[in-house]
Amino acid sequence: MLPAMFYHIAICMLFCGFNFIVSSCHQIDNLNILKENANQVTSSSNFLFGTASSCFQFEGAFLSDGKGLNNWDVFTHEAGHIKDGSNGDVTVDHYNRYLEDVKLMEDMGVNSYRFSISWARILPKGAFGDVNMAGIEHYNKLIDALLQKGIQPFITLTHYDIPQELEERYGGWLSSRIQDNFSYYADICFKYFGDKVKYWTTINEPHVMAVYGYRLGSYPPARCSGIFGNCSAGDSEREPFIAAHNMILSHAAAVRIYRTKHQKRQGGMVGIALDIQWYEPFSNSSEDIAATERARSFYFNWFLDPIILGRYPKEMVQILGSNLPNFSKNDLSKLSYGLDFIGINYYTANYIKDCLYAACEHGNTWSEGSYYVTTEKDGVYIGQPTGAPWIFLYPQGMKKIVMYMRDRFNNTPLVITENGVAENDDLNTSITDTLNDIHRVNYMHSYLNSLSNAIREGADVRGYFVWSLLDNFEWLHGYRLRFGLHYVNYTNLQRIPKLSATMYKQLMYNFNIQLETHTAHN
Repeated sequence: MLPAMFYHIAICMLFCGFNFIVSSCHQIDNLNILKENANQVTSSSNFLFGTASSCFQFEGAFLSDGKGLNNWDVFTHEAGHIKDGSNGDVTVDHYNRYLEDVKLMEDMGVNSYRFSISWARILPKGAFGDVNMAGIEHYNKLIDALLQKGIQPFITLTHYDIPQELEERYGGWLSSRIQDNFSYYADICFKYFGDKVKYWTTINEPHVMAVYGYRLGSYPPARCSGIFGNCSAGDSEREPFIAAHNMILSHAAAVRIYRTKHQKRQGGMVGIALDIQWYEPFSNSSEDIAATERARSFYFNWFLDPIILGRYPKEMVQILGSNLPNFSKNDLSKLSYGLDFIGINYYTANYIKDCLYAACEHGNTWSEGSYYVTTEKDGVYIGQPTGAPWIFLYPQGMKKIVMYMRDRFNNTPLVITENGVAENDDLNTSITDTLNDIHRVNYMHSYLNSLSNAIREGADVRGYFVWSLLDNFEWLHGYRLRFGLHYVNYTNLQRIPKLSATMYKQLMYNFNIQLETHTAHN
């Protein structure tokens, strides 16, 4: 454990050096009183503060208690896909250690926990077999353990993983059959868990699944063609849009089930979680400004416009033409059920240059929107680099994306479903430096400040979830990137709180005080 003096110094840095509400370190005379106040504020607030996880990255127990194979089980067992040669068979063993992990959440003072359910643990054969009651029992135990500690479960139905059976029978997301199978699965989850669960997310990051699975071929089912990658099969310029179309309509089918069968009695909310990078124009030229909006449309409006507005973005329609699937009248009827909130997974930002009217040597192709993405301008990064190669510190983007969503989608409620930063084991970071993760505390503080500014300007934001509760399996990087508020020793799976796990309570306290002060003044 870290010396108490270090925590005191770190708190002084936050409350003094970063312009927190208190004006000097001398005002923090009793850390225990501060923690007690933080507990009172976070527990009474309606704002959801939590940590996030996903089943494949956390659970392990990959064939325990009747669970079937999913696409990531198969993918990670094939050589060459994961940088460190690892898989998800054990990960951090959250399946067996969930009570220990719930205690960690209680110690942090969070009031919500975002996790995903393993589709293959509930339906080992997809829709082609019986419900696995052992899987139902497991998640009920986890939900009950959370509720006993005053922690609201915030459930995602699929976080990249689908039963392998669906892939082998009809090609997974490439077939419209998955829409009925997904709504059937969702209905089972609503039936067995919905009386205790008030927050549902249908699909996590459909953009990632469509692009990495069907354009670049680096995620399962590893389909691609041409210049995009070396895959055994696929069509990189058509299949991403087919898969995405079925994801959008699968979301719609699940929401329709919830609205018509469960919501009135259960009283919950249902949404979708999107990976969203903020984009800044590389220059003030009209071409770069237009390219920036085009990039947003090809990245996240691709999914939100159909769900909320009933149509694909005009930029996509103009460029893709017949390569973009159409919505039938029946599809539009399903889409009319919309969503209750938009989940935003926000980490970083990029610059955008136009490639539609000017040649770009390394720009995205026509089917990607014809723009160039870069993190540098005039030799300067858009923000401070971090341990994750794609994350640059850009807290102002939090407010910008929230305000963009507010304006485009009529202030639909928002939840920040992921936000975080990593340590990189490849950089030979010491355990001491990993535990003393002041960089993560700084990151969270700056992004939360940006978020509170957006709320003060009228954005309807309902919650914030840090990625992640624990260090875990980070997809293609394996176990080399550590996003956790808690360090995990991968030899014995011991959990050790990092500085950020302790400081999260103070960050929540400050955030709530800011909002309460703003409310009182208005």
